[in-house]
Amino acid sequence: MRVGFIGLGSQGAPMARRIVEGGYDLTLWGRRPESVAPFTDTAAKVAGSPAELAAGSDLVCLCVVGDDDVRQVLEGDTGVLAGLAPGGIVAIHSTVHPDTCREIAALAGAQGVSVIDAPVSGGAPAASEGTLLVMVGGEDDVVEKCRPVFETYADPVVHLGPLGAGQVTKILNNLLFSANLGAAISTLELGESLGVPRDRLCEVLARGSATSKAVSSISMFGGTLASLAPIAGALLQKDVRHAASLADDASASHGTVFTVADTALERMDHPRS
Repeated sequence: MRVGFIGLGSQGAPMARRIVEGGYDLTLWGRRPESVAPFTDTAAKVAGSPAELAAGSDLVCLCVVGDDDVRQVLEGDTGVLAGLAPGGIVAIHSTVHPDTCREIAALAGAQGVSVIDAPVSGGAPAASEGTLLVMVGGEDDVVEKCRPVFETYADPVVHLGPLGAGQVTKILNNLLFSANLGAAISTLELGESLGVPRDRLCEVLARGSATSKAVSSISMFGGTLASLAPIAGALLQKDVRHAASLADDASASHGTVFTVADTALERMDHPRS
């Protein structure tokens, strides 16, 4: 399978490197020359546009930031869909609203192109080690065609259901992570008020029965949300908004998890400590 990859950020770049090192014919495209420069020591090719990349690919993986970014690289005269032949596949690794995936699938389907959603979790270290978690939604046969490529950078690859199921799962994961951040920072502040140093409490919580990814992240960034905000704040806000939209569409209660998540995100916008 010939693979195209767009979105060579901190997570996408190691994913792409794992693909080419796995022996796949890989083509890259980036808006900035410095995005593709680190791949000069590999067999990866560089395309002049998303359409050119797609013309030489059977599978195009997108790891850009959000919904608008996905649409921009797919649509238009120089977009991926302008170059991808019938039978091609688009895998959306970005975390976007499930409806965005369905809209794109309808557009792509008109020219015989399949779309699957495959958001990822784990960050750059997991991508480099080949242990990303990939959450996939899409038709069984299309997912199985892509699985060997995904397995160059991911373990596990979990097929969750039809198109959009991967995005729903990733959004819920990030909703809970945001709520866990809120609960963790509240606990650390309570500990301080009771005379327990924040760094010592972080050490205990990171190793005790209350541990979580949220506790580890706060501990890694000095025991506050202020340092974490520039890295994750805007992305988590986007995903919590998507979660609220999904809950509204399903006439489901927002519940406590939204309250705690919103508190954490507000603290990232206006950090007190």
